[in-house]
Amino acid sequence: MKNFELFLSESGISIFYVKIGLGFLFAFLITFFSIPTIIKISRRKNLMDEPGVRSSHLRKIPNLGGIAIFYSIGISASIFAYELFDLYKFLFASLIILLYVGVMDDIVVMRAYKKLVAQIVVSSLVVIGSDIRIRSLFGIFGIYEMNYIVSVLFSIVTFIVLINAFNLIDGIDGLAGGYSVICSAMFGISYYRLGEYNYPLVVLSAIIIGTVLAFLYYNLSNYRTNKIFMGDTGSMLLGFLLAFTSICFIDIFIDKELPNVPRYHLQSAPAVAVAILILPIVDTLNVIIVRLCNKKSPFDADKNHIHHKLLKLDLTHRRSTFYIIVYYLMIVTVAYYLRHLNINLLLLIIVLLGFFGAYLPDLIYHLRNNKKITI
Repeated sequence: MKNFELFLSESGISIFYVKIGLGFLFAFLITFFSIPTIIKISRRKNLMDEPGVRSSHLRKIPNLGGIAIFYSIGISASIFAYELFDLYKFLFASLIILLYVGVMDDIVVMRAYKKLVAQIVVSSLVVIGSDIRIRSLFGIFGIYEMNYIVSVLFSIVTFIVLINAFNLIDGIDGLAGGYSVICSAMFGISYYRLGEYNYPLVVLSAIIIGTVLAFLYYNLSNYRTNKIFMGDTGSMLLGFLLAFTSICFIDIFIDKELPNVPRYHLQSAPAVAVAILILPIVDTLNVIIVRLCNKKSPFDADKNHIHHKLLKLDLTHRRSTFYIIVYYLMIVTVAYYLRHLNINLLLLIIVLLGFFGAYLPDLIYHLRNNKKITI
């Protein structure tokens, strides 16, 4: 790879743009051509997702699309963003553990506590081993720099929450995949604007986008024989990678005074990261609040997720996904234009807008029913 980079530099071709282009292309093609084989094996071995309480589909569908996502990201990132694996030694090991746990859960359904233990191990490896952690809250609730123990514990909890939160939004066609493409694009653009020191993260974002776009081709297919879900394997991998990129994003704006590393300043960096990941955060908080209000366990399955509420309005999977993503893109736009606002005020605005979006389908549903009763 280094000889190839030397050849490109001598030819006057930007290595960075070649890595982005080839990374995206390789990731897309690997996923695109591996999924049909996974579908064929899944159908032959009856490795299918059975409709259940949380499900919004009526037929058995293959749910091992996450294997193709891992396969594609693992190969493409190792070739075109290998600097990340040099810098963060435990990153690839964490992905492999999540792959194993996800596949086990998709095939035989693991107990919740076993998945939680694996997520704690993975999060600890990255936070402690690779030192990927939230060091400061930039003044949220008056908290700035955190001591090492608090920072480690808070970061591990953040990883676990985001991994599971992303898993929870994977309930209708295209939502988890489409949202991960949007999030990766936003983080990728941000990293690009922050300079070449962050270029490996830009390449990783491009690889994730390429992988997931190829997956969406099958996930949104109208032909049942081509359809596949990402399963827990895919949703946990993507949730983990988005948590990783968001924490890296926040860390960039901490003034560490390292040699040869540019110094950036954005006091509202954590609030902007929350805005980008607002959908899984709000959706998870919403269902937990509803379950607790109904005196149920926060871990009980139900249909109180945002996507379930839109399906209740007789919208299709595609339309529901489109409306959800457009609304939460609006929140990110608001956060971007108000990024120089006081961080606590900005975070409050983001969270309020997020919850308004979560309860807007309920409001529309009740107004529609009241209108029918009046007539």
